[in-house]
Amino acid sequence: MTNTGSLYGKSLYDLAVSEDLSDQVMKEMEAVQNLFAEYPDYVRLLLEPSIPKKERLGLLDQAFGDALHPYLLNFLKILTERGILREFRSCEKCYRGLYNEAHGITEANVVSAVELDPERQEKLKKRLEEMSGKQVILHVRTDPQVLGGIRVEMEGKLYDGTVRGRLSDLRRKLDETVL
Repeated sequence: MTNTGSLYGKSLYDLAVSEDLSDQVMKEMEAVQNLFAEYPDYVRLLLEPSIPKKERLGLLDQAFGDALHPYLLNFLKILTERGILREFRSCEKCYRGLYNEAHGITEANVVSAVELDPERQEKLKKRLEEMSGKQVILHVRTDPQVLGGIRVEMEGKLYDGTVRGRLSDLRRKLDETVL
């Protein structure tokens, strides 16, 4: 996360909280971030210096108009005017971190060798919620290099239950014993 993203994201979060709009703005930021990820050319268009600022700001009004709360729409306009719209992802990440902290939510990145069925995901989620004492949002992906087991990254900690991780631990312990 960049300093610019942190500064702007925190400012928007503080404004949204003061107006009791943090939930709405969070949902809308997610939607905007998904759109920007899906259509990166749109972001490049909004940053194109050969297009007058007034026109670029009008494009935001046309695209988002009544779909976004005016605070978020104006936030996008500020980022566009200052030529830092590419920082939106970082702003959203900062906002999400503050939002999650205030609402007792944590995110866990889970990597497994095979796809986890919904029942296993739910069991894992419940276990992680017990461990953290917070509501957990799982981000699950598969990686064939994992070999077997799962790896979970949550709240800055890595829980490695993969075959590769266990073999690595075993190798390290053997090296320590031999040396």
